[in-house]
Amino acid sequence: MYKQWHIHRCGMASKLGTDRDTDWENRMKAVMSSLLPDIQALRKQTGADRWDEMWEGVLHMPPMPNRDHQDLEFALESYLRFYWAPLRQAKVYHQINVAAIGGWPKSYRIPDLVLLLPQRFAIDRNEYFEGAPDVVVEIRSPDDETYEKLPFYRDLSVPEVWVIERDTRTPEIHVLKRGRYKKQSATAQGWIRSPGTGIELAGQGGKLAVRLTGDDSTRQDLPLD
Repeated sequence: MYKQWHIHRCGMASKLGTDRDTDWENRMKAVMSSLLPDIQALRKQTGADRWDEMWEGVLHMPPMPNRDHQDLEFALESYLRFYWAPLRQAKVYHQINVAAIGGWPKSYRIPDLVLLLPQRFAIDRNEYFEGAPDVVVEIRSPDDETYEKLPFYRDLSVPEVWVIERDTRTPEIHVLKRGRYKKQSATAQGWIRSPGTGIELAGQGGKLAVRLTGDDSTRQDLPLD
């Protein structure tokens, strides 16, 4: 049984009488001294525990991703698997547990996507990755814990973290340099280059534009209509 139980934006607002109260309920965090077995069993039964993460012994339980989030995640994964992975003999996975060496199952995160080049294939333990992927991708929903995950990825020495805003499709690429993440600057045309993968991202017209560096023939604006 876990020592603490965290709920972040569970979306179970009670009818308190005002929009302001309801909004506050949707944004609340709650802590229980122990995880109730009935609640744990219900989450497993309904599949709601699929996105649960363990943060240094504390269970974080984010809400399920909405349709826009899932559409964007699927579209980006499909692009990477078709255009990028074969060229680099790389692999792309979604919603995989990522832990430090010896850290599973006491502390792990579940990024939306992970990118692996061949030199890092050995971290694959099937149920989880033990060590740093080349890239983790986080699709950020309003008020979620994306940025709170960065210290974990830094300590794991993940070379790149891509953060993509769910609602605007605006991308950020954070590159690890001297123990700190530095956000990559965009070109005059708005492209942000991933140095480790050779992929460029841009937020354009409410879409996430993706291409192999400088090759507009490989461009797609995601999600596709």
